[in-house]
Amino acid sequence: MSTTKPVLIAGAGLASLLLAHSLRLSGIPFKIFERDASFVFRAQGYRLRLSSEGLAAIESVLAPDTFQRFWDKCGKTSGSGLTQINAITGEVINSPPATQNTLISRGGQVVGIARGDARKIFAEGCSDHIEWSREVTGYQLTPTGGVLALFADGSTSAEGSLLIGGEGIRSRIAPQLSHNRLKVYDTGARGIHGQAPTTAFRGLGEGVFALIDNSRADGTLSLITNIRSGTEKDDPTLEFGWTLAGQPGVIRPPNDNNHNNNHTIVGTQAAAVAKSLTRDWHPRFRALFEQMNEAEAAFWKITCSTPTGVPEWENEARVTVIGDAAHSMTPAGGLGANTAVRDAALLGRLLREAWGGSGGGGGGGGGDWAGVTAEYEREMRVYASEAVDQSYSAATRQFGVRIDPETTPTV
Repeated sequence: MSTTKPVLIAGAGLASLLLAHSLRLSGIPFKIFERDASFVFRAQGYRLRLSSEGLAAIESVLAPDTFQRFWDKCGKTSGSGLTQINAITGEVINSPPATQNTLISRGGQVVGIARGDARKIFAEGCSDHIEWSREVTGYQLTPTGGVLALFADGSTSAEGSLLIGGEGIRSRIAPQLSHNRLKVYDTGARGIHGQAPTTAFRGLGEGVFALIDNSRADGTLSLITNIRSGTEKDDPTLEFGWTLAGQPGVIRPPNDNNHNNNHTIVGTQAAAVAKSLTRDWHPRFRALFEQMNEAEAAFWKITCSTPTGVPEWENEARVTVIGDAAHSMTPAGGLGANTAVRDAALLGRLLREAWGGSGGGGGGGGGDWAGVTAEYEREMRVYASEAVDQSYSAATRQFGVRIDPETTPTV
């Protein structure tokens, strides 16, 4: 199949955009289909913690000057590592030494970036290749060796040489490709993302903090936040984020019994629930909720792929999946986004090598994707399965979740 026909990408999330950035630098034509109407259609979610592996993957894709801008945009937090505090009394529960802090990555620091800022950098040079309000519902292989993306409105894309499903936990490509082997389970645990001016965090100081509320009869409620160093922590025009998470039954979003409810941004409703849940917390933490930007508050489901790891399916040379479409993870350990960017870097490298090896070389010539998706899936399954296991194991301790493949609902 001549790669003058574009690589089709479903979804414009982090992994998809980083992959697109890689394809653009390699001279490989591509097209992105995103169901949202724009980048700012809905809230961008909590700040991403970047591991050493995640940073290395991003650096392997971006040009040196672009990565430097990305790095400059990242917040860096030093301090003693994760500090756990009793949310009711304000007393420190546990503050492990930095040498035991698994959150630390490059330069002995905790490194993070807002999802929206990362998307903006990854999308540079790619925006003209995005078709908005285009929800991909499946695909069709063509007799000429290509593939078509199918859309919710009944239309189809132009023929592509390859289709990448990067549209998240509700991917329609993933179950079709894997014959329903790829599953995303609803653990029952819920969370609320929130943001507040940096001045609201002065009661904590610099570092990564987990506020733990074990006083409730219905389960544990916890909040995690990363308060960064530098002058930005004293700039009232900036906002830091926090994530409130509860064991199953603690946080109850509206219409929660509807498993098709994705808990997208609900603004003041989510803010009101967060304030109600934390009304008995220590006064030292009240500003996080009293000063929150209510418009940015959002519910989210805590989901996870099959705990045993990424399953195998019969490879289809013209279709594969990346990111949450391949391996959804709980927020425990901050592994999801880091694994997703590793997918993008790996697949982008394999496509670049195949393109150059067939004489494409970025000049718009030929290319042969034979074996590329099989090699990608083989390598991805190893590190992604390890990450899913780590994430699920941590979530069983942190959120009290248990997945039974026979009874746990899927999303």
